[in-house]
Amino acid sequence: MTSSSVVPVQNGDDTPQEKKSEVMEKGTQVTTESSGSNGQQFEDNPGDLPDDATKGDGNTNLAQGESNSSTEEKQEKSQEVYASSEGFKLNDGLKTSNDQESKSDDGIFRKEDKQLDSDDGVPKTDTDESSGGLGDSEENSKQKKSDAESDGDEKKFDSGDTEKKSYLDDSGSKQDNSSSQINEETVDTQVEVKVEQNDSNVLEKSSDGKDGNQEKNESSNEVFPSAALPELLNETVAQNGSFATQATESKNEKEAHLSSNGQNGFSWKLCNSTAGPDYIPCLDNWQAIKNLHSTKHYEHRERHCPQEPPTCLVPLPEGYKHSIEWPKSREKIWYSNVPHTKLADYKGHQNWVKVTGEYLTFPGGGTQFKHGALHYIDFIQESVPDIAWGKRSRVVLDVGCGVASFGGFLFDRNVLTMSFAPKDEHEAQVQFALERGIPAISAVMGTQRLPFPGKVFDVVHCARCRVPWHIEGGKLLLELNRVLRPGGFFVWSATPIYQKLTEDVEIWRAMSELTKAMCWKLVNKTSKDAVNGVAVAVYRKPTSNECYEQRSQQEPPLCKLSDDPNAAWNVPLQDCMHKVPVDSSERGSQWPEQWPARLDKSPYWLMSSQVGVYGKAAPEDFTTDNEHWKRVVSKSYLKGLGINWSTVRNIMDMRAVYGGFAAALKDMNVWVMNVVPIDSPDTLPIIYERGLFDHLFSKVKKRCNIVALIAEVDRMLRPEGKLIVRDDVETINQVENLVKSMLWEVRMTYSKDAEGLLSVQKSLWRPKEVETLTYALA
Repeated sequence: MTSSSVVPVQNGDDTPQEKKSEVMEKGTQVTTESSGSNGQQFEDNPGDLPDDATKGDGNTNLAQGESNSSTEEKQEKSQEVYASSEGFKLNDGLKTSNDQESKSDDGIFRKEDKQLDSDDGVPKTDTDESSGGLGDSEENSKQKKSDAESDGDEKKFDSGDTEKKSYLDDSGSKQDNSSSQINEETVDTQVEVKVEQNDSNVLEKSSDGKDGNQEKNESSNEVFPSAALPELLNETVAQNGSFATQATESKNEKEAHLSSNGQNGFSWKLCNSTAGPDYIPCLDNWQAIKNLHSTKHYEHRERHCPQEPPTCLVPLPEGYKHSIEWPKSREKIWYSNVPHTKLADYKGHQNWVKVTGEYLTFPGGGTQFKHGALHYIDFIQESVPDIAWGKRSRVVLDVGCGVASFGGFLFDRNVLTMSFAPKDEHEAQVQFALERGIPAISAVMGTQRLPFPGKVFDVVHCARCRVPWHIEGGKLLLELNRVLRPGGFFVWSATPIYQKLTEDVEIWRAMSELTKAMCWKLVNKTSKDAVNGVAVAVYRKPTSNECYEQRSQQEPPLCKLSDDPNAAWNVPLQDCMHKVPVDSSERGSQWPEQWPARLDKSPYWLMSSQVGVYGKAAPEDFTTDNEHWKRVVSKSYLKGLGINWSTVRNIMDMRAVYGGFAAALKDMNVWVMNVVPIDSPDTLPIIYERGLFDHLFSKVKKRCNIVALIAEVDRMLRPEGKLIVRDDVETINQVENLVKSMLWEVRMTYSKDAEGLLSVQKSLWRPKEVETLTYALA
């Protein structure tokens, strides 16, 4: 089973006027443009990595997999990525762009792949003469600090030897800029730099002398150190190491080869569908839904992608406004951004959501916690202290999440929650969650596995989630058993636990029999909570196979040894249980370290005999990647991109590998959706082991032409959101031409040899001509 999300879009401020400044120098060709709000420059220096150490396309000889089932062949043909993001960052992203869904509320979409600079892999950012080029010189620190505090972030660019400084306020206008310094001693190729600036920009000239330059160069080396010592191998030449791929695990069907036809001056059209601004191609394919033989198992809520991906642009809701920032967004969002009232009418009395003037407000309630999620969360821990939110329990799956208030308030307990719910009559519940800044995806427990590997969630939660766990041999509950860690908890809050109606009594009896047969231990069945008037039942998955072996009846049966619990891409549900790993070297045989220690520690089941993604021994590979991203993020991303990180809520990393980028952002008020393509080394379990979460994505480019791909990016990305692409020059040129045809603002382009980088910002523009998608009409 796959999942998807709809995109709440975000209005931008008026685009400021621009003017150009050019600096010519020997070196590579670089073009940067910055104007508009929240201006941002790309900086992804690999720090201490060698020339071939930046992330690549993965193994070029990856197994493509075989057809697993007719279901896979029907659904895999045309898929798309879903996210609600403030920006996207892709490295080599269109070659292995991916196809699944995830939304967010205010972030960056990133995919790390290819090296662009001979030493650093990207154009260098230089902003501090005393701390690696990422801050202010001692002389100017007071003035610059004043400017930064009143007007925003610092944005700088240094391609090898060229330094440009500027300061941005929150709307992207530069208040104080410094002149560029050019060091010609180390330049060995032709360099061209172009910067587009606001009319208010003034070049600020640094007057530091030779000693200052020397100090700057030394500290710049700290940020962008020499690549003399080999660390990580380029993923383009690395093998899969000891990691299988999801393509192999799930035995996906052969990919359809649709040509890439990026066109200059492409004539865009506006999508006409029943869903309007909420259109999701694989969930709103009414032609396929109407032809289903049955909807008994929620087949109509599963993914049914069109034969050809759409190349039109999804309309924006009328009156879209700049999204409210976190944490205020948890309590209220603009009604105009998600203009739906049905859920407020239906669930308002349970404090899900209310219409309050121009806002939709969220009192923090839910069906089982009308008087607030935090009390309910604490009630669960009081009932079972071993849950230990934010320590033992870090990664949670919330089934049938509604507007995701449970996950939203678990942030206060240092818990990361993956919430999901179907796109159904509840109308935009996942979109509400994402607009609030809470992780959520549109998905359903139907006929296919959830898109997560086995044994990764510490806790699974269901509060009146409308899933019939007890029917058909417990097939759906067995799917939760697959993704739950041995020793993990299932928290169930529903009327059968505390009501005595005939139906409730029968369901409780059936659940008791099923969970006993599954060897789940009922840790606690509480009495009614005095505040919310509900009770919970908490079960624990076994940590050994003793109970399985002692059952008088082997129902549910144990899965065959050939059944891979980690295979999760378009794999039909299995009504069986996988044995618990008992070998100390197997994943799942031990509980991870407590949070936050688990974040930086190599998982115990990574063996030195295993080869990592970058070619080193797996534990060393992990550690090197982790340290690398700490340096790059602290020295470059947080200081040198001109991003006001206080306005960023979500990030999507489209080539997460070990999740190092997300781990480096631990202390920031953001959440990261890590993505692992199905044809890349399957490192998803490592990411979950660290206390992070991720998502499977299929490949895009070989199935979709580049026009369709850009249309999908536009659908996911909010106005003012950023897209950063690292790829070959031909692809970069195609993308640049297409986004320009949508009136997106090109913030920066960079190229060297056959590789390039592009940073653009989405506009509010929508085409006038309409294209009707007949298959998307209900």
